[in-house]
Formats: sequence, C-alpha cells, structure tokens
Amino acid sequence: MDVEERVARVVRHTSEVLTPEEVRALFERSERPRAYIGFEPSGVLTIAHLITARKVIDLAEAGCDVTVFLADWHAWINDKLGGDLERIAASGRYMQAGFTALGAGPDRVRYRWAHDLTARADYWARVVRVARATTVARTRRAMSIMGRGEEEANVDTAKLFYPSMQAADIFELPVDLAYGGMDQRRAHVLAREVAHHYGWPVPAAVHTPLLSSLKGGGRMDPTEGTTERKMSKSDPTSGIPIPASTEEIAARVGAAFCPAKEVDGNPVVEAVRYIVFPWEGRFVVERSDKHGGPVAFEEERTFLDAWRNGTLHPQDVKSAVAAALDRRVAPARDYFRDHPDVGPASLAPAGGTQTI
Repeated sequence: MDVEERVARVVRHTSEVLTPEEVRALFERSERPRAYIGFEPSGVLTIAHLITARKVIDLAEAGCDVTVFLADWHAWINDKLGGDLERIAASGRYMQAGFTALGAGPDRVRYRWAHDLTARADYWARVVRVARATTVARTRRAMSIMGRGEEEANVDTAKLFYPSMQAADIFELPVDLAYGGMDQRRAHVLAREVAHHYGWPVPAAVHTPLLSSLKGGGRMDPTEGTTERKMSKSDPTSGIPIPASTEEIAARVGAAFCPAKEVDGNPVVEAVRYIVFPWEGRFVVERSDKHGGPVAFEEERTFLDAWRNGTLHPQDVKSAVAAALDRRVAPARDYFRDHPDVGPASLAPAGGTQTI
C-alpha cells in the first residue's frame, strides 16, 4: 500500500479522526507507526466487538505495529468482575482468544497487560506527571471512559487515578496512534492535551461508532460522555455474546428494537452500517419474489435510502443481519469449541477474591 491507501484503511468506517492530517503525516514519516487499543478485561465479548476487531485488523493491514492492551489493573480499579484479579486475568485470556478467533491474533498484533507497566516506577512517575497537568474537575469529566458519570467520581479515590493511568499508558507503551470507540475519546483527548502541555509527542486518535443496545432507548452522545444507549457487557440482555449459537443470534436479532424507517438509535440498522459493511463490503437481503426478491446493497448510502423510504421491511432486514452476524461469529464458535479452557465459562467465580 502507498501512504494514501494506508491512511484510507485506517480512517475508513470511523466516527472521528484526530486529525486526518496527523494520521497522514504519521504514515509519511514512519513505515511502522505504533497503534494501540486498550480493553478492561471485564466479561464476555459482544457483537459490538466486531467493530473493534475489524478496525484492529485494518490498522495491522495498514502496516501499524498494533498493541492490544489488556488493562487488568484498570478493571480492578473499576470494580469489574467483583474486583477479583484471577477472574479479570481469565477474562483477559478469553478476550485475547476471542480476538484471535476473529482474525486479530498474535501473528498480527501484540498483546500486553497493564501489570507489565504498573510494576515499573517510571510508569507511576508518568501517572503523576499526567495528574499534575490535569485538574480534578477535568479528571471527573473523563470518568465517562469508565462507564461512570461525574457524580460517581467520589465513590473511592482509586477511581480518580483511572483517567491519568489511561493517558499514561499511551506514553509509556509508547503509542503514535490511539484507537478506541467513541466512548474513549475523552481519554485520548486528555492524552493529547497533556502531550501539548509537556511537549511530548502528540498521539493521533481514531474512534469508531458505538453499537446501540438491542433493547433501544437511552441517550447516546459520546462527545458529552453520554453512552447509556450502547450495547454493554454489563447488561447481557442488551447484546449478543461471542460466541453465540445460530439460534441465539436469530432470536436476539428477531426481538431487537427496530422501528421501520428510523435510523438513529436503531441497533439493527447500526449492525448493517458498523459491522456488515465493514466486514463484508455489501449487504444482501433475501426476500421472496412476492416481496420483491433478493436485493444486494453495495453501498451504505443506498441501503439507508431504501430503509428510510420503506422499501425494506424490518423482518427481512433482521433476517439478513442475523445471517451476517452468524457468519462473523462462527469462527469464534469453532475456536472456543476447540479451546474450552479459555472460553466464557472460564470467567465464572472460583471462590474467593484476590486482592493486592
């Protein structure tokens, strides 16, 4: 790929790029830019992670040196999995296995754990430097990256460390390009502000859209830290787990919120836009001849036009989405069938909570 092709691969199917000019400059000066995405190991993956896996693969295909950062300490601070570090570690191993099954394995990307950084004094010095450049009010605004509001910031002091730690991760790894969903933009913006403050290299950032809950409802404005509508691991009824059976996928999509002609907040339409098109490049709706016969959409725009004008029936779109998601999840089903020791069952409590 030439520079323009590499840039196009990185920025396609994104909601925000900070900034396109910085991403282009990055590829102009580096054959192997360092990119990263961080995850709290905190439960079962959902189909929303198909968005992430596709972009991680895009970054790798564009020639980036990609790190998938398993933020075990961050999950512990954020009370995930009951603060049980053994379960958090099991979740991290499951997440790595899941992304490997989806095509983002160690042959393409590197996996690192937060405890590799937190064991170093230099890391904590960096955290302090980030915190010194950040007000308490600014830190509280960034609490949305944890799935928490500003009003929750006083639950315990440890949670106030989190935004500074996430920003410090970017500089300690180090990272040229930070990637995440739109819910992580505040952390990346904070890192960019701190970099400007100290004269450190400023990381570019790319953000992909968030998938709405299958139940619908709620608000979604990630730029304001409002993500209550997103599909969430913490609410199993809001999404479809990875792996899920063909029958479970069909049932959950079939019951999903999907008002005819509506696009905003419609999780089924979002699945077409954010998962099917990025992965498959087209969307095929199988219909009987009585209802117009099969139709294939090669562009998101033509699909949205047909949906908005009522040409497509919700049930037909749901059936097509369920089939497409089943194709995407199938490799994970096969992988976990052959590797049950790192499957979702490994996340169950084993008795007792490990503390530090």
